[in-house]
Amino acid sequence: MRIFVLTSGRAGSKTFVKACQSIQNFTASHESLAGKIGEERFAYPDNHIEADNRLSWFLGKLDEKFGDEAFYVHLIREKKKVVASLLKRWKGRGNVMKAFCEGIYMIPTFTVTSEQKKQISTDYYECVNSNIFCFLKNKSRKMEIHLETIEKDFIKFWNLIGAEGNLNSAIQSLKIKHNQSKKFNYLQNFLWLVKLWLKRFFSS
Repeated sequence: MRIFVLTSGRAGSKTFVKACQSIQNFTASHESLAGKIGEERFAYPDNHIEADNRLSWFLGKLDEKFGDEAFYVHLIREKKKVVASLLKRWKGRGNVMKAFCEGIYMIPTFTVTSEQKKQISTDYYECVNSNIFCFLKNKSRKMEIHLETIEKDFIKFWNLIGAEGNLNSAIQSLKIKHNQSKKFNYLQNFLWLVKLWLKRFFSS
């Protein structure tokens, strides 16, 4: 069974995966096939848990490939907190907010005011979660997990999927925050772009 964690991002998906790595009968990864194209983008192994916020833009393909055979988690965080986090991430690597603003709204980011950024970030949150809610309407194996109650919800998730392993270790992992928003660092961003270019150059 494959398990997909669908989320807007900025909702604790990396922390969730870290906890899932205490499960012995499933592998678990965060954005493991990001950067892949075509069929490779969906080459997830069986008995695997995958968290990737960009899967919310591939829901049709996800349904086509895995349908109701997979188990789906909708990972949700309070709107205000997600929007506040998104507002710190309008610059830099793999920038989904820039893609959403310029690619979907067709508004150049350099023209956007602070108030518009807040509204676009809110629209992004609502759009992604609405897409996920709609996708999950006809799915029989699913559950919602809220970041605000993640420890309690994770125990229910553990039991639903028949997880084996160290539950106490998993719960302790949930107490550690990962991938927190930080002040934008131009040097780190440049080095990341160079690393990405070299990786693609030598793999082509």
